[in-house]
Amino acid sequence: MMRLVVGLLSSTLFFVVAASAAEKPNIILLFADDISARELPLYGSSVWSPPEGGDTSDMKYRAKTPVLNRLAEEGCWVTTTWATTVCSPSRAMMMTGRYAHRHKWWTNGDIGEVQRRDGVYEKWPLYESSPLQIGHIARQASYGTYWAGKTQMVGDLQKFGFDEGCFTPGNLSDKDNPYTDFKHTYVNREGQRVLLNVDTGEPADTYMQHGWYWYPHVRLMNHPDSDQTFEWWPNTPESRESFGPHTYGPDVELEFVFDYMDRQHAADEPFFIYHCSHLGHDAFDWFNPDVNTKWPGAPIVKWDGSAYERVEPQISGDEGVYDTHGTVSEPGIHNHVNYLDYQMWLYQKKLDELGIADNTIVIFCADNGTSGYGKHQSDRQKGTHVPLIIYAPGMTKQGRQDILVNLADFLPTIAEIVDVEIPADYPIDGESLWPFLTTDKTTHRDWI
Repeated sequence: MMRLVVGLLSSTLFFVVAASAAEKPNIILLFADDISARELPLYGSSVWSPPEGGDTSDMKYRAKTPVLNRLAEEGCWVTTTWATTVCSPSRAMMMTGRYAHRHKWWTNGDIGEVQRRDGVYEKWPLYESSPLQIGHIARQASYGTYWAGKTQMVGDLQKFGFDEGCFTPGNLSDKDNPYTDFKHTYVNREGQRVLLNVDTGEPADTYMQHGWYWYPHVRLMNHPDSDQTFEWWPNTPESRESFGPHTYGPDVELEFVFDYMDRQHAADEPFFIYHCSHLGHDAFDWFNPDVNTKWPGAPIVKWDGSAYERVEPQISGDEGVYDTHGTVSEPGIHNHVNYLDYQMWLYQKKLDELGIADNTIVIFCADNGTSGYGKHQSDRQKGTHVPLIIYAPGMTKQGRQDILVNLADFLPTIAEIVDVEIPADYPIDGESLWPFLTTDKTTHRDWI
């Protein structure tokens, strides 16, 4: 059985207590995108999000999460975990253990700037405003570090403390991907700035984005088989031959994550996986460009009571006219949550295969509330209330935990787990969860 523990890694340049690789727990952080706590049946809400966004109590739109439910029961889940209301400041808080008055990332469109020597102002990278990050802490403790999925960061991605990465789609400024036309571009038409769907050449009524689900934009960082720092994938004749509209970005991410886990395990070295899945985030539906859906369908997965079966996607067509041949689910965030449950099951299988389930720390969380319900929403807890499930060997807590947690708490939690000391003169806003999880302590923090 997979052992899930909450842990997040802290920053750079700390004193580390030496330990052998066998004594150091591996750490997996699955950080989902735009998923309110209410979308998981575990939280007992009578309302969740329908495919068009908003509210529904229709059971056909309720997610099914048998794997996450079991982890929550055998491990623990927290009733009140707060993020911010939108991606950038939540990810900044997760990675730095700090609030925005320190890291200066207030919201997606309001990020602190720094003036360079040439007088030009740039967005202030987190590794400059807050040089102690979760990736750096893991490295300082001699962990191999891998970053997968969405970055939502500015600056040099090599400076966040991660040895390798698989990014989907990378930065929107990366416009030179030669392998897929599931992307948007702005053009000038009769004096008007128009957003085009590159696949069809037609205007698109959406926001600027690249495909991170189907026919995805994938960029590798420091892959050992490449002589380049950043390289577009597919990067081999075999992968180029198999790549197409049927290729699903979350599958590609996990394939590279598992490859990294294999290599670290073979070397008898611990790993930290920071897996920032896009699943949960709304997106343009490239297969149905004229249909107003918030969450494109995912590969179909079926739970038989003990295992998942995945239907292999079969997709034909081009230029906005596609046939999915019944191999893609209906739209809706519930199917994204279902696919996350499937991926957590794959993680469980992988850890069992490697024989490291009893020495692995994992966290399941999300960065902010659901689009169309909580995201950007300052009404009560709608924007900030996210799910949190924890499972760890040796934990003293099981099931529901009525405590207060926020994303800043994860950095000091991981620092304590891996025996990395945060300097006393380096201020953070998080509080370690580890004492609560591993002792008879009944509370965590009094306020957020």
